[in-house]
Amino acid sequence: MAEARESTSARVLIVDDEEDQRNGLASLVSSWGFTVETALDGQDALDTLQTFPAQVVVTDLNMPRMDGFALLEKLSSDGSRPVSIVLTAFGSIENALKTVHDLGAFWFLEKPIQANALKVLLSRAAAQGHLASETERLQRELSYRGVLEDLVGPSKAMQEVFSLVRQIADSTAAVLITGESGTGKELVARAIHKLSRRSAGPFVAINCAALPETLMESELFGHEKGAFTGALQRRPGCFELAHGGTLLLDEIGDMPVGTQAKLLRVLEDSRVRRLGGSRELRVDTRVIASTNRDLAEALEQGGMRQDLFYRLNVFHVHLPPLRERSDDVLPIAEALIRGMNEKHECKVVGIHPEVAEKLRRYRWPGNVRELRNVLERAVILAGEGTIRPVHLIGALDEKEPAAAVSSDPHDVPLRVGTTVREAEKALILKTLAHTNNNKTRAARILEISLKTLHNKLKEYGSEPAREAARRD
Repeated sequence: MAEARESTSARVLIVDDEEDQRNGLASLVSSWGFTVETALDGQDALDTLQTFPAQVVVTDLNMPRMDGFALLEKLSSDGSRPVSIVLTAFGSIENALKTVHDLGAFWFLEKPIQANALKVLLSRAAAQGHLASETERLQRELSYRGVLEDLVGPSKAMQEVFSLVRQIADSTAAVLITGESGTGKELVARAIHKLSRRSAGPFVAINCAALPETLMESELFGHEKGAFTGALQRRPGCFELAHGGTLLLDEIGDMPVGTQAKLLRVLEDSRVRRLGGSRELRVDTRVIASTNRDLAEALEQGGMRQDLFYRLNVFHVHLPPLRERSDDVLPIAEALIRGMNEKHECKVVGIHPEVAEKLRRYRWPGNVRELRNVLERAVILAGEGTIRPVHLIGALDEKEPAAAVSSDPHDVPLRVGTTVREAEKALILKTLAHTNNNKTRAARILEISLKTLHNKLKEYGSEPAREAARRD
């Protein structure tokens, strides 16, 4: 059953200069559920592979222009060789064995081909090719993987997020996830992927803020050997690796504007061209973007293309910061502790009430990522039993609790005699602090335009200069 599942998704390229043999094999292999293309010699195969990234190549050895040995040698030197099955005529087994040994071909078959033998070899070769592709995808994913555990949240705000995720999961439309750093944007993206029909496909994440501009296009679109200095072999990009699945563009607000234009083209055409390549590859990849930046402000300042923003913002999921959903803190903590027990071989079974109260009241400027950091340290120190206040020494005790800021974080304390202007300034600055300096959200809460908010802030910034002028 496993081999059958692999065969239905595998792409096979058949290379043979004899037309009847080539077409007959193509028809047979296609009837087994493989996606098949053909080439008449090695050079034609190289050209075909530009637009048809086959997982398995079935090639004859003796062909004009470029024979099978030269084809596999070329693919090997490019670092992009698919799993290969060599076909050989009677009496040429020695050459076939040399090809298998020297160039690492998967196996060889002697002509005339026995259908059952070919079918078995194709299924096994496809499984090996799939494993190689999955290994490369996982290695790429691990370099960008987040550090949060399962997405948890019984609060009303998070339940609304979960409801929206369930509604949009099966769509192929783009999704934009916003929220402060550490709120769990990647977890939401993974949840969308797992609930979708693409769940069996790959999930690939790339952090746009972690890559220099010179490497970002190569990571996204891939490159050919020799496309730039250091490009020693062909490499597929994230769009190709996520074919049939989902690609998360994390911190999209930090993507250079020039790259944004090329990304928009791929989103509109569903085709990518590797750097240094001459042909376009069709990709079936759902794109989810996330950011902790204020994209409305980025649009206003020219850091985000408006057309790309609208292309990505088909569905918008906003994750509120942890300080705005204190009811979620303890359930998230319990989920994190379960994972940490397994990771560190600990046996922590609960949280002391005093610790629970501290966790609930703290403002968590680093959101769930900070909570995870604090709990991991506490779990290791506790080892087993209950996390007690002593296990938080050096953590929350040295941080400013919410109560030290105000008994109610939404209060704006004013004394008698405060002018309307001073009260307005205090309210605006307090609202900005509440939204973590997200000016768009602050303007919405204050029911003023973003332009008015910017003008007010400029005015407040010039007050010290005016005060100095009056004193002079």
